[in-house]
Formats: sequence, C-alpha cells, structure tokens
Amino acid sequence: MEPLADFGQRPELQEGPLRELAEQRGWTVAEVFTDRISGTKETRPGLDRLMAAARRGEFDAVLVWRFDRFARSTKHLVEALAEFQSLGIEFVSHQEAIDTSTPMGRAMFAVIGAMAQLERDLIAERVKLGLDHARKSGTRSGRAIGRPAAVFRRDQVVQLRQAGRSWREIARELGVGEGTVRRVHESQAEASRPAKTL
Repeated sequence: MEPLADFGQRPELQEGPLRELAEQRGWTVAEVFTDRISGTKETRPGLDRLMAAARRGEFDAVLVWRFDRFARSTKHLVEALAEFQSLGIEFVSHQEAIDTSTPMGRAMFAVIGAMAQLERDLIAERVKLGLDHARKSGTRSGRAIGRPAAVFRRDQVVQLRQAGRSWREIARELGVGEGTVRRVHESQAEASRPAKTL
C-alpha cells in the first residue's frame, strides 16, 4: 500500500493525478497526507504523520506531486530519501524524474545527494574562511579589538579650553568623553612646552 503526499498550495488538484499514477502502477492508496502550508515550514503536521507512518512500516512507497513541495530543502529531501531507503520505501515524484524504484531514479537520488554534500562543503569552507579572516583581523567576529578611535580635531580642545569652556562642554561639543578631552589637552600642553636644556 502506498500513501499520497500532497504538499502543494492546491492539494485537491494534485490528488487525482497521483491516484491515477498509483493505479497505473497497480498500487493501492493507503492514505493521503496533506499540508496546506509552505514547504519551507519547519513543522508540518501532514509530513510529520507521513514520516511516523513510514517508520512504523505502514506502506511500501510514497508518491508526491513535486519534491520541492515535500521537502524544505535539498538537505531535507536527501535525508528523507535516505531514511526511506533504509526503511525499504520507494519514493516517486510525479513532476520530476525521481522514482527510487528504477535505476534512473536511484541515479537522480545519487546526484541530488552529491549536490547537497557539495552545498554543505561550500558552506563549511565559507565559514572557515570567514573565521580565518576574523582571527587575522583580531577577533573571532572580525571586529577590531577595543573601541574605535574617536575622530576629532585635537587642536580644538586647547582652543575651547582657552576660551573658558568646561571639560564637559568640550567633550559634548567634540563627541568624546571627558577623560579623552583631558588627556588630549595634557598631551597638547606637554608638546607646546619648551624643551629643557642642560
């Protein structure tokens, strides 16, 4: 016995052709599993019930309209097909050339599996390159260590202080902290003092 899995936007339009396909194969439809939500959703009651029934051995094959309506991603499709394979359950997609009961379908499954592995490897490589770059830049995140240096005209600190402005007023006007203003003023004053001679 085989179930029909209709995971598209209009499952009622897909059930008829799937029943015809089952009849052509001489299969008896055991149950129809339907979800009326996006194939990208993490939790789908119909799909969850189908997988639970598969694990209980309630059918020998699964028929779907399109595998992109069945699986959330290539990775999910490959994992589901691998589980079906381990359970001795065939998988047939009405709209694509995937029928794991045939040599061509098994070959297509192998190609999809290889592409999913390639996708995982490329993602892992990009993550590794990103982390390497981040470590060379100083942190795991790639951000520079410490707070970024404040950009302002240091000579204005001395000018504003000579004009009688308070440390707080100068800091607010230049957009920096009072401690920064005091340190800059001290360093500017130090630089302007005449050098001592022996």
